[in-house]
Parts: sequence; structure tokens; C-alpha cells
Amino acid sequence: MEAVVLAAGKGTRLQPLTDDKPKGMVEVAGKPILTHCFEQLVELGADHLAVVVGYRKERIIQHYGDEFEGVPITYTHQREQKGLAHALLTVEQHVDGDFMLMLGDNIFRANLHDVVKRHSEERTDAAFLVEEVPWEEASRYGVCDTNSYGEIVEVIEKPDDPPSNLVMTGFYTFTPAIFHACHLVQPSNRNEYELSDAVDLLLHSGRTIDAIGLDGWRVDVGYPEDRDEAERRLQAEADDSATLEDETGAKASGS
Repeated sequence: MEAVVLAAGKGTRLQPLTDDKPKGMVEVAGKPILTHCFEQLVELGADHLAVVVGYRKERIIQHYGDEFEGVPITYTHQREQKGLAHALLTVEQHVDGDFMLMLGDNIFRANLHDVVKRHSEERTDAAFLVEEVPWEEASRYGVCDTNSYGEIVEVIEKPDDPPSNLVMTGFYTFTPAIFHACHLVQPSNRNEYELSDAVDLLLHSGRTIDAIGLDGWRVDVGYPEDRDEAERRLQAEADDSATLEDETGAKASGS
């Protein structure tokens, strides 16, 4: 499966970390956020990376070149910041079939494999991870409104008054139907073409869409304190892994 990474944003809320670089190049635990994204997509089986760049795009292109761990990279340019649906349309001519989509400002340690598996086995038009966040944070995301059966009936981008605290995270799988939906999206009240609106169009057209609850964790690196939180979690994982290796080695020596 191919993979698309959206990495065109300026990262205004991450300043001063993004004064001289795009937010995808902000380092978390010693390497850029995009490297974390690419590593996970390659692990999931990506055979092509289509990366949407914009703000200070040369920093990304010069760093990664035309491949990552042997997987070819194609770059497309979002010249104006008009939203995620607008960004996704820049890769339409470079993606041949079903694909994974990751937002290039997220750090995941979660069940991404479950999304890919559900998409492949159930032949869904879209599948994505969702998680419950604190109510006061829900307005930062695409919020999922559900019925009494827990089924998603609507997706709303950054609502002032969220109908729930169940939100889409930054990982999806799609069929090419999403491109048609993106073409139909109208500008939001933020004057952007929202990806959540495109997903909502798929939902209301009767397309098969699955939401999978997040198992693990993810950090949307939107503010400097988010970067610090992601580093703390990754360091804790590294410490736990080192402790486990030491204990395993000690048992082996003792035997």
C-alpha cells in the first residue's frame, strides 16, 4: 500500500521551534517528527511515500532526498495553506490505489496495523483511529458525532461546541473515493477545505467507513509542550526496554 504524509504546515503554534524549519522537522527524541512517521509507515508496508510539503519545503527535501530506507519518495507542493483536503488533492495524480494517510505532526505508538488490516479485510472506503480526549481539547480536532448505538453519523472539524469528545487521530486508510469527496468539499468557516468534511461526505453517501479505537498512545505535536510530552513518553519506553533487556540478560547469565 502507498502512503501519503501531509507536512506542508507552518507550525505557527510551535514557534519558536518552527522559526527556521517546518514543523515536520522539529526533533522529538533526537530525530524529526517526519522520521518517526516514515519509520512507522515503512513498518506497515508502505512501498511509496507521497509527501506534501509547503512551508520551508527545502529543509524536508534536502534532508530525505528521493527515498527513505529504500522506499521512494515523491514530493508535491501545497502552495497555499488551504486545509488538509486541499493538501491531499496535490497527490491525486501520484497515488494509484488504496493508501495510508498520516498527518506529519503526530507521534504514534498505537495499533496502526489494526486500521490497515480492517481496511484490507473489510474493503472499507475509509478507516481511521479515534480516541476520546478531554472535552476541553476536542475542539482542536475533527469530532465524531455518534448515535445511540455508538455509530458515527457525522464528522465535524474543530467545532466551537463539540457534540462529543471522540475525535479522529492523524492516521487513516482510504480508497481513491476520498479524492472525489475532496473535490466536492466547500470552504469551511475557517476558509479551508477540511479533510473531516470529505470524510463526512463519504459517510453520508453510504460509503463503508470504520472507526477503530486507539490502543496505545499518540501525541499531536501542536505546541512546544506537546513535543515535550512526546519526548517524555518515548524516553519512558526506551527506559522500560533497557530495563527489560538488562533483566533478560541477567536471567540468561544466571542460568
